[in-house]
Amino acid sequence: MAESLAVGRAGQSRALARVHDVLDAFSARDHNGEIVTAIRHFPAREAQWAEFPGWVNGKLRSAYTAKGVSRLYTHQARAAEAVHSGRNVVIVTPTASGKTLCYNLPILNAILENSDTRALYLFPTKALAQDQLAELHDLSQRLDHGFGVFTYDGDTPADARKAIREKGRVVLTNPDMLHTGILAHHTRWTRLFENLRYIVLDELHTYRGVFGSHLCNVLRRLRRVARFYGCEPRFICCSATIANPGELAFRLLESRVEVLDSNGAPAAEKTFVFYNPPAVNRALGIRRSYINESARVAQEFLKHDLQTMVFANSRLHAEILLTYLQQANPHLPGKTETIRGYRGGYLPNERREIERGLREGKIRGVVSTSALELGIDVGSLDSVVMAGYPGTISATWQRAGRAGRRTGSSCAVLVASSAPLDQFMVRHPDYFFGHTPEHAFIQPDNLEILINHLKCAAFELPIARGEKFGDVDLPDLCARLAEAGFLHLAGENYHWTQEAYPADTVSLRSVTSDNFVIIDITGEPNVVGEIDFPSALVFLHEKAIYLHGGQQYHVEHLDFKARKAYVKGVDVDYYTDAVRYTEVRVLEVAASNRGNRPDAVTQGAANGLGASPQTGASAHSHSHGDVLVRSQVVGFKKIKFYTNETIGDGKLELPENEMHTTSYWITLERTLLESLPFSVSERQSGMFGLLHALECVATLLLMCDRRDLGTAIGERPPAADGEDGRSVPVHREEAVREFFEPNLYLYDA
Repeated sequence: MAESLAVGRAGQSRALARVHDVLDAFSARDHNGEIVTAIRHFPAREAQWAEFPGWVNGKLRSAYTAKGVSRLYTHQARAAEAVHSGRNVVIVTPTASGKTLCYNLPILNAILENSDTRALYLFPTKALAQDQLAELHDLSQRLDHGFGVFTYDGDTPADARKAIREKGRVVLTNPDMLHTGILAHHTRWTRLFENLRYIVLDELHTYRGVFGSHLCNVLRRLRRVARFYGCEPRFICCSATIANPGELAFRLLESRVEVLDSNGAPAAEKTFVFYNPPAVNRALGIRRSYINESARVAQEFLKHDLQTMVFANSRLHAEILLTYLQQANPHLPGKTETIRGYRGGYLPNERREIERGLREGKIRGVVSTSALELGIDVGSLDSVVMAGYPGTISATWQRAGRAGRRTGSSCAVLVASSAPLDQFMVRHPDYFFGHTPEHAFIQPDNLEILINHLKCAAFELPIARGEKFGDVDLPDLCARLAEAGFLHLAGENYHWTQEAYPADTVSLRSVTSDNFVIIDITGEPNVVGEIDFPSALVFLHEKAIYLHGGQQYHVEHLDFKARKAYVKGVDVDYYTDAVRYTEVRVLEVAASNRGNRPDAVTQGAANGLGASPQTGASAHSHSHGDVLVRSQVVGFKKIKFYTNETIGDGKLELPENEMHTTSYWITLERTLLESLPFSVSERQSGMFGLLHALECVATLLLMCDRRDLGTAIGERPPAADGEDGRSVPVHREEAVREFFEPNLYLYDA
């Protein structure tokens, strides 16, 4: 034991020395002290221990001891006691602090005491469920008689599903499968619902915004079905650090929840670095490409033999970074690739292979989107490089936490882009390091969301008149659904009357579940991945260069009818980027301050545009309501690797996409625009600047992904009734001159 500890400390000191070598290399390049804007050292933390509670079954304790767990961290012991005593809990500790044991220990103990006990584990992704399955399966094997533990998701074979319904004591699934595949067929899951004692909600902080609002309604339906079978299960939630875990858990579960936020797990020394690429043009605020700089930073770590994970904020950037790092680290003939990519769209077996390679140390570098941000076990990495600010402080810490885990010194580097939010963070590091992580918000009683789940609930079980489903007037909503022909009142209950299966048409997280399969026809045809419908139009249009795993493919044909994309392997020095046209048209105004005195926000916006308070009071307005967004990929650009210069372009004729969504918009009235002492092109730049600022601030305050918001500048025709409008792309000064009263749209994408 002493020898292994000595070896561990020696390895830790070597890693620390290599990290310091990398930091020295950064400092050597930073002649003006402007590149490395912050270095924060977080010292190692010792573990705080507690003994196993006396109620833990002897066989289970022996199984954990055989795995090397002879004692618990203090927070694990506290959580296990709370769950054992029947309380709803939310466990808030950093990445790699052993949250899994907090719920596995009391749940497996309950199953050993009573073999009829059932538990449902909900994970936001299939990969997380697979990761937890391995842990539970290992424990099951160590126990004499074992117990039934299975994943139930879209990849589960049809012939295995019946056995899982009958024998599964612990069922691991995701919210989407619970929504469409379990609740709607609850009569087949009688054994589960009659004995359901525990529900685990892992990665609670991911359930925010629209996804979280949907999940709250799914949980309302779950508890409703469980009550029908005579059960009132306990909830165990786990979350990374957010400002309001208790509030979020309470909103999701609509029950009292105990927050356990102490942490007894050890932590290794970590160094956090903010890296701002050198300025190329100070007047315009243009900096050297953050993608190129991220590759350079990652290469510095790899050169010092530090296992490194690089995070990119988009699929395209992940593949570009992967291309750069693979070219800088060519693998020897006959040897496996040591630098790999990881993102949605890769096939499941490919992702499992990469996860295994990281754990075993065979893969030295991986470039990922947010797909590896969550707690999938990938071993103990040495360094993390983030290409661009992830959008929230919480997500940044989550990504940084993938390195170091519990042992070994580690380093996390945030490489800022030129975007305002990135620049604010790296220039004001005290805001980042001293600020409480963001609040997560949900709005489960949003009528658009609630009505859909009310239909699903009626399909599952008749709705009683006195029943409660959210904080809404349920009898009135049911009466309206009955008028529309969805429900029928018989006695005191509303029954579902349609033949349609409502859950099938309600997606919890995307506009469409339609995916394109990508087929490589270079040799024998084989499937290399899949992609959702909206993304296929952007990345898989004909003549596009599709990047997958660092390989380049030329798209030969996009078959819309069969939902297939045929690609051929090529070797070129450029990639393609789609050019999109977007038009927004107002359908219905929900509220507007037109004609009223503006609030402080829009008054400030008007003053910022150069209007006087007197002018601004009557020269602009803000509204929100329903809009129709039409978007179309109309062309593409060929962009050269490394230099980012455009070396060609092309036109495309692809189907137009329409989306009915909600939007907020500011109308800049003609009197305001004419009063501004600027040229036409300066006014145009000001409009785009104001819109960009709105998008950045909304991303920060709403804790949402930038890609969840869309922007457009449109025209409100002077002949209209004052509330209609459509967006017109602004390219020429003439177009701006014709603008009578432009609308600046910020819409839900």
